[in-house]
Amino acid sequence: MSDTDTVLAGGGELGALLRSLDWSRTPLGPVEDWPPSLRTSVSTMLGSPYPIALYWGPEYVLMYNDAFRPILGSKHPGSVGVPARQALAEVWNVLEPMLEGVRTTWIPSYVQDLCVFLERRGFAEECFFTWSYIPTRDEESRFAGVFTIASETTRQVLSDRRFKTIRELSIRTALDKNVEGVLRSMEQVLAQAGADVPFALLYGVETGEARLVAGTGLERGGTAAPPQLALAEDSPWPVAEVLRSGREVLVEDLGSRFGVLPGGPWPEPATRALLLPMSLGSSTEANAVLVAGLSPRLPLDEGYRDFLRLLARQVAADTARARAYEEERRRAEQLAELDRAKTAFFSNVSHEFRTPLTLMLGPLEDALTDTEEPLASHQRERLSLVYRNGMRLSKLVNSLLDFSRLEAGRAKVAFQPTDLPAFTAELVSHFESAARRAGLLLTVDLQANSEPVWVDREAWEKVVFNLLSNALKYTFEGGITVTLRAQGGEAVLRVRDTGTGIPEQALPHVFERFHRVEGARARSHEGSGIGLALVQELVKLHGGSIHVRSVVGEGSTFSVHLPLGTAHLPSGRVLAREEARATQTRAEPYVAETLGWMDSEAGLRRGPPAPSPAPTSPRARVLVVDDNADMRAYVTGLLRPAFEVEAVGDGVRALELMRAHPPDLILSDVMMPRLGGFGLLREIRATESLKTVPFILLSARAGEEASVEGLEAGADDYLVKPFSARELLARVQSHLELARMRREAAAHEAREVSLREAVHARDDFLSVASHELKTPLAALRLQLETLERTLPGEVRALVSERLSAARRQIQRLAGLIETMLDVSLLAAGRLRLKLEPVDLAVLVTDGVAQMREELARQQCALTLESEASLRGEFDATRLGQLLRNLLSNAARYGAGKPVEVRLRREGRHARLEVVDHGMGVKPEHQARIFHRFERAVSARHFGGLGLGLWVSRQVVEAHGGSISLTDTPGGGATFTVELPLQGS
Repeated sequence: MSDTDTVLAGGGELGALLRSLDWSRTPLGPVEDWPPSLRTSVSTMLGSPYPIALYWGPEYVLMYNDAFRPILGSKHPGSVGVPARQALAEVWNVLEPMLEGVRTTWIPSYVQDLCVFLERRGFAEECFFTWSYIPTRDEESRFAGVFTIASETTRQVLSDRRFKTIRELSIRTALDKNVEGVLRSMEQVLAQAGADVPFALLYGVETGEARLVAGTGLERGGTAAPPQLALAEDSPWPVAEVLRSGREVLVEDLGSRFGVLPGGPWPEPATRALLLPMSLGSSTEANAVLVAGLSPRLPLDEGYRDFLRLLARQVAADTARARAYEEERRRAEQLAELDRAKTAFFSNVSHEFRTPLTLMLGPLEDALTDTEEPLASHQRERLSLVYRNGMRLSKLVNSLLDFSRLEAGRAKVAFQPTDLPAFTAELVSHFESAARRAGLLLTVDLQANSEPVWVDREAWEKVVFNLLSNALKYTFEGGITVTLRAQGGEAVLRVRDTGTGIPEQALPHVFERFHRVEGARARSHEGSGIGLALVQELVKLHGGSIHVRSVVGEGSTFSVHLPLGTAHLPSGRVLAREEARATQTRAEPYVAETLGWMDSEAGLRRGPPAPSPAPTSPRARVLVVDDNADMRAYVTGLLRPAFEVEAVGDGVRALELMRAHPPDLILSDVMMPRLGGFGLLREIRATESLKTVPFILLSARAGEEASVEGLEAGADDYLVKPFSARELLARVQSHLELARMRREAAAHEAREVSLREAVHARDDFLSVASHELKTPLAALRLQLETLERTLPGEVRALVSERLSAARRQIQRLAGLIETMLDVSLLAAGRLRLKLEPVDLAVLVTDGVAQMREELARQQCALTLESEASLRGEFDATRLGQLLRNLLSNAARYGAGKPVEVRLRREGRHARLEVVDHGMGVKPEHQARIFHRFERAVSARHFGGLGLGLWVSRQVVEAHGGSISLTDTPGGGATFTVELPLQGS
């Protein structure tokens, strides 16, 4: 082994390279002349698994091991044995001071994440290393060289730098509330990230072109950053390709496209850019492209790509969040504007309603109270109904107006000192009659206050009236208790009921506008949903508060707290003394409404007379279901002249009645307590005995959507309030008539099914009977033949004619049995043809020959005109049966008259005609002659079952042919059969 092999033993690839090198041509000289210190250092370097370089001698000659080799990249192997000034010329300005510092001070040096620019990939690459420089001595303890242990940290440093960019972008855009702000923040952050993104352009796609929405590092409007880009192949940036493919596109010829583009902080221009698809705003599809310039000092590795993808996703997420915030804010503004417009509308329309309402209710009240010219009884009932509902409309209008005023801050209130217990007692007393009618105990416990309470009397009336109406509406047994106490500087009013209660999840929403508890049992489903919201606003107007406690099935307690004194009230609204005013007029709408909820089915008032249709006989029974007593009375009055009418107040009661006595038609409101119209409809359609009863929905919800919803739910019709008497009657009558027609159609269908079953049973019988008759008939034929063979000659001669007649009758009976069997096969769809090549001319000739004797007995002259040969695929047995049927038919109805058989080719078909000159077929019978059991003449002496022609038609059609009947000139019938020939 040579000295070189000994000194440079091992070391893998670099060891082999060092052993192969001619060291005599290097500043270190031959290996044989190397001092022990150098030999030891090289051996240590080659044997180490860590990246180590050795700089030796005054020229710092470079040697390194396998682990260090990747650091040099393409500089390997040319750097081995070469002075560092030459091998690492591009970083010598950084490397030399560190080497010299170690040489002169003998102090090891450590540098972390040092940035150097190595030309190891054909360009000055931005690299980061952590270095340890350790001096080595020679045999005389003089400086000999430097051990360098290196660790490349480029990936970690770049990753940290890029993460900081993403984090800074996230922090900046988190405060942006619109897309424009996000884009500006993106520009600012990327302007500071030039080492990774020398320039960036963001193009959003709208209406067929890309528009520049953000950019940094390039002059806007320049050749490389046009404001708009056409989505075409020759566009400066391939935006269209990115959007079409949904993939990233690398552009590597920026110099030829745009000239010199900035390379960020580096002097070299950027020559490459990566285009990434992304989405802006809330879109889930790519609608934007990020053009990211690439650093001229970095390779485009997977880490670089991941950074740019993460950047695009971050911008997309930030713009989506900002767009969502913008949409939410816009929706909030629109809702606020709608709310303001709605409030203004309610205010305006309520004012507009008041004038016509006053002009309606005033004259109505005058007419009802007129004692000089009193109304007739039925007229009084009509006008009372109108007056009650006018008062209800007035109450609703006033509530809407009050609410709109409160929301707009324009409520006109005057707080005056009030004996609140006495005033509240007066208000509660208006509801005593309604409570009695409902079977409820109304308890009042109002303790006198030591001082007056300042309230707006009209507002307090509405608070009490609404709370009592609410309690009556939802309480069916037990009672209502009203208490008033002075507690802790407040007057506390409590209205407690033993009603149905409010579900816990609904309690936070009780005082919200238009909120109604879904599914709650109530005396009526009617209501606007603003009563309790109005109460809360009126209480707040007094500086007070309202609370509710409730347990489902036990009841609810509403508590109103009003501060005592006037310190909490606006001074300009406080009056010095009480001004009493009557409350009867303002209470009337509330009381009338509660009385209308009471179940008054026993005293339903007769509605106004209407155009009366002719009553059906017996009278149809109509069930009216509506929770409004006035509406029940009105509809009942309209229908009663023509129909038997029953009326109930909710769907549960309606179901009970219907199951006991099903009606002919149901007329139901949609919104009702306990069980509404849609629920009732579902129950009816799920009940077998009721599912076909016509169902008409009545609803105040107008519009196509409401009608479609009702019809899709299974209703037969949908009638929108208000409706005319004539329209209601017309719809009820039409649906009753349709129901009658449906019943008749169902009965007809049932009869038809029964008839089909009877025919099927008859066909089964024919099949069984035919099979059963064949056996004894075959035995009879055999016995007859045996008898004929065994008789002596002289006896046979005497009975020959009788034996022949017997054979003919047996043959006729066999034919009838075969026909019956064919009928059963055809009816069951089990007839199968045995097709084989057949010469139709031969078949017809043989069949005519077989029938000559029978026709001769009927004195029918039989002639045949036939072509020589007509070939095709036929069932010879069935066609023989067809010919026998037609000739038998001709002989039966044309006895003593000639019969002609003609067979010829017509195009691709064979035409067979059987012509007789008998009695013919009447025109009215011709359409049915090919039906089962149809005969041309019903006279018994002609015989026949009426099945032959039906079987014949089935056989012909099974061959793909046709059979028809025409009159024979001069009298008689001509049957024409057309059959497809071979090849057709």
